[in-house]
Amino acid sequence: MKSNILVVDDEPVARQSLSEILRLEGYSVNSVPNGQAAVEYVRTHPVELIIVDLRMPGMDGLEVIQVVNQVSPETEVILLTAFGTTESAIQALRLRVHDYLLKPAPPTQVVNSVKKGLARREVRLKARGGSVTADVDDMVSEISLKDGTTIDLSRRLIRKKDQLVHLTPAEGRLLRVLVENPGRVYSHRELVLLVQGYDTSQREAPEILRPLVSRLRHKLEDFPSLSESIVSVRGTGYLYEQET
Repeated sequence: MKSNILVVDDEPVARQSLSEILRLEGYSVNSVPNGQAAVEYVRTHPVELIIVDLRMPGMDGLEVIQVVNQVSPETEVILLTAFGTTESAIQALRLRVHDYLLKPAPPTQVVNSVKKGLARREVRLKARGGSVTADVDDMVSEISLKDGTTIDLSRRLIRKKDQLVHLTPAEGRLLRVLVENPGRVYSHRELVLLVQGYDTSQREAPEILRPLVSRLRHKLEDFPSLSESIVSVRGTGYLYEQET
């Protein structure tokens, strides 16, 4: 069955170009020219993934995402913008955004982002039903620490006795990158690229990453052996210190 994708962009050329790229990949694609039309479409049609432009007259992309998160929480979201501002990137991190691409995004980048978004959606749905078939980014992987803490990277769960914490996809990707590469120092810019899927400047990267790291640390407060292993390297980035 073809995946249903919705393209939302007020620029006709961009809207048509994205739609044609994805139809050539075998997807079922519909497009609308504004945020209000996008919301109405999602309310009345099943949509696996939506690609939405950030800056549009009337209802902008972030407002569309907020509504989509409420009415269709299973829909994956890719945000497109010609304005790679820190403010919009931070706001996107606060919402449930799979990816953030700068326009004009190369066709290969768009297709790869869509494939990953749909794969993550499938993994999430199957995990909810108790059966997981993971893609490359979500291979079943479980790590046990000496104090009994278990990190289930595929399901984004942290366990210790009766304690259980669920991580968001972005939090899970951040933790996966660090724990699978113990001792390696990742710069803020590298982590934004690996976790969020887009490039940014070395100056902006710490500000973009900070709210995500803060949320992850807060969730790990009850798992001190894990939280203390995620170390901030001043002025550079983060690393995961493996137990000795």
